Amino acid sequence: MATIPSWRGLPRPATLGLFLFFCAGFADGALVPFFPLWASSEAGIPVGAIGLLFGCYAGGELLAAPLIGGIADRIGRRPVLIASSLGVGAGFLALFFVHGVVATALVLLLTGICESVLHPTILTAIADVTEPSAHPRWFSMARVSSSAGQILGPACGALLALMSLRCVFLAGGTMLVLGGIVMLLALDETISAGRATGDGDEEYEEEEGLSALLPAFRDGRLAKLLLWVVLFEVAGNWIEAVIPLYAHDAGTLTPSGVGALFAYAAALTVGLQMLVSRMVEARSALWLTVGAGLATILAFALLAASPAMLALIGAVSLCSIAQMLVGPLVPTAVNALAPQARRASYMAASSVAVDLKDSLGPSIGTALYALAPRLPWIAGIPLVAIASLGLGAAIGRARRPSNESKSNPSARPEAVNPPELPVPWSPSPATE
Repeated sequence: MATIPSWRGLPRPATLGLFLFFCAGFADGALVPFFPLWASSEAGIPVGAIGLLFGCYAGGELLAAPLIGGIADRIGRRPVLIASSLGVGAGFLALFFVHGVVATALVLLLTGICESVLHPTILTAIADVTEPSAHPRWFSMARVSSSAGQILGPACGALLALMSLRCVFLAGGTMLVLGGIVMLLALDETISAGRATGDGDEEYEEEEGLSALLPAFRDGRLAKLLLWVVLFEVAGNWIEAVIPLYAHDAGTLTPSGVGALFAYAAALTVGLQMLVSRMVEARSALWLTVGAGLATILAFALLAASPAMLALIGAVSLCSIAQMLVGPLVPTAVNALAPQARRASYMAASSVAVDLKDSLGPSIGTALYALAPRLPWIAGIPLVAIASLGLGAAIGRARRPSNESKSNPSARPEAVNPPELPVPWSPSPATE
């Protein structure tokens, strides 16, 4: 029988990365479910324009990620994690004090710039100090840590919403500031550990300029992978972005009830992520993405049929299962494509896909909802069906050496023989 590993024996940067994921998950969980309600009730913003404010936050990430997303490859993981977590925390705290649409949009834009390097740098630091065969497992644990924060975040937000919806910004900001302070006191630099095993990456280390920070334009397989990620995630994001309005307008849930619903969804991920990963470890990437697509389609069908409580619970449950299936796949595939000296840049390119989800998802979803309450669910069904098939095929290609690379002896080793990508996790003796 395998023994449960002691936390003391695990790499400290990786465990600190899990803690920072928890802090970020708490902040997102406290903010996202209540932001549309705050905007429409306390800020007086029309429903059709709420997505534009979401877009300001994601827009800051989109503007910054191509330019500074790979900065952790140059100055190190530690200073980037400290600055970004403190910057995002300060931005959330500022939302409590600002008034007006323009000021709110400006704060969200600046906060998004700081957030653009947070998640990809955490994943990069984890990858630096763990074996490639253990990456899927650690990325699954990162999802569990984030979801644990997303349990407490909405729960705390639900309590604070009883006083004022604006108070949820204080909780989220304080948690990320705490994470930044912990990184300042306890985190060691990991970039040397990541490069210690690098081979043949000197040419990438010498690259400078914008082209070095836009790996998606240099690596065609990465660009195709991220295109399908964007399509899949944009449609899936409509459940998170539109349900608060859908349930509130139908009289099904109060603001506190919305927080409890999303806390329940996060609890499912905490309880089932590792179990689901073990159950489907032998399945192909296409099998997993198609399963996630079918779960999301069924969620949309439930919501289109009724805004009743059972339909809402079923929809968020199915959406959580879908994310359990595909969540660890994308960062693992991206890391498999990345050369050692460009890990942070590749992860930053991957985060652009998530940023597009956070921008386009709420914008398109709320705009469709403004036209007809059930339109997001009806329109999402064919989009998810197409995207899940394309995403599975793209991840499968990322696992295999390309014929073009095989015919080019001067190609970097990772392009010729990318590491085998376990799906969705593979235990390593070092982690057991």
